[in-house]
Amino acid sequence: MAMLPTHKGVGPSCVGLPPGPWPSLIDFLVQRFPAIARDIWLQRMAHGQVVDEQGTPVMPGQAYQAHSRVYYYRDLPAEPRIPFEEVVIFQDEHLLVADKPHFLPVTPGGRYLQQTLLVRLKRQLGLNDLQPIHRIDRETAGLVVFSIQPQTRDAYHALFRQREVSKQYEAVAPWRAELSFPMTRESRIVEGEPFFKMCEQPGPPNSQTRLELLEVGAALARYRLSPVTGKKHQLRVHMNALGLPIVGDLIYPTVVHSRERQADDDYSQPLQLLARSIEFMDPVTGQHRCFESGRRLNWP
Repeated sequence: MAMLPTHKGVGPSCVGLPPGPWPSLIDFLVQRFPAIARDIWLQRMAHGQVVDEQGTPVMPGQAYQAHSRVYYYRDLPAEPRIPFEEVVIFQDEHLLVADKPHFLPVTPGGRYLQQTLLVRLKRQLGLNDLQPIHRIDRETAGLVVFSIQPQTRDAYHALFRQREVSKQYEAVAPWRAELSFPMTRESRIVEGEPFFKMCEQPGPPNSQTRLELLEVGAALARYRLSPVTGKKHQLRVHMNALGLPIVGDLIYPTVVHSRERQADDDYSQPLQLLARSIEFMDPVTGQHRCFESGRRLNWP
């Protein structure tokens, strides 16, 4: 199959066609994706945004052909702009490092497509092969490292798989005088209820974070968090388990809302968690890499 182009910075999504009774491809698509109306599929086809494995545009009346694949380009016509800007702090032929604002997702998903860090960078810089090497939460601000070239991408992924990357975060959270720092938190983190909330449970640890106290205020403190592992929501779960929920967290300890509904975002109250720095030996160039965010948390 030929490499399919991006559309407005977004690569095509793929769906396999199983055996079935559908007379036409559009009948299958309407049933497979009930949230997308037939008129939307017709509109996408009219604009060449649904193609077969050879990259040939699919026509509205095209017969269904099982055991093949179809590619389509997602579009979200009513996607409000997130009013904060990313900053590219480093770029060479292999790597790009961006300093992400709060509220901006790293990659497309759900209600977010154009308003994601990856798609914004692709459109601004024309880097169609750009891919993140790691992720941070939409609510978290700070550094995200991207691979530019597919040929060298796995070398950078290996750094994270082998835990050869040093990452440091900062957080603002309550201060508890009875806790002693520095400390290391190890626990088993699994999916909880609802599905997007993680929790600790008994069992062999699968997560580890080193926590240090940087500064103490009246009721709050500023902490340095150094994750050894990279479980979903790890820092937020560990801080909450210590009775130190991060300021602005709408999931831990209590779910206020899923944070997937953009209308619910209060831009004046971001999660006080920042991916401050990242450090590693570049496996391609052999250079020592150390990057630091220019952003700051709300701290007097």
